[in-house]
Amino acid sequence: MIELGGNIELVGFKDFDSASLIVVKKIVGNYARRFSELSQVDKLTLSCKKVHERESSSLFEVQAKLSSNGSVVNADVTDRNLFFAIDAALKKIEQSISK
Repeated sequence: MIELGGNIELVGFKDFDSASLIVVKKIVGNYARRFSELSQVDKLTLSCKKVHERESSSLFEVQAKLSSNGSVVNADVTDRNLFFAIDAALKKIEQSISK
């Protein structure tokens, strides 16, 4: 588990290279800033696991969970591109809390 700040956790990201982790942290940080503008963020947890791996491609399952003001919002996305999966999961949460 990797902690970013006090309220952001990345689970399952230790096996990724440092360049990928920099991009992941940037994406998550940008969304965390947007979430904090919309509501009080208690905790943001992002979990990733490789569902299917072949020599040429992998399938990533990303689960995002936002605890905010006593409520919890979850989003799950599966995609071949890790960054697209993270973006889509966090976008679902953003849409859910901005309603």
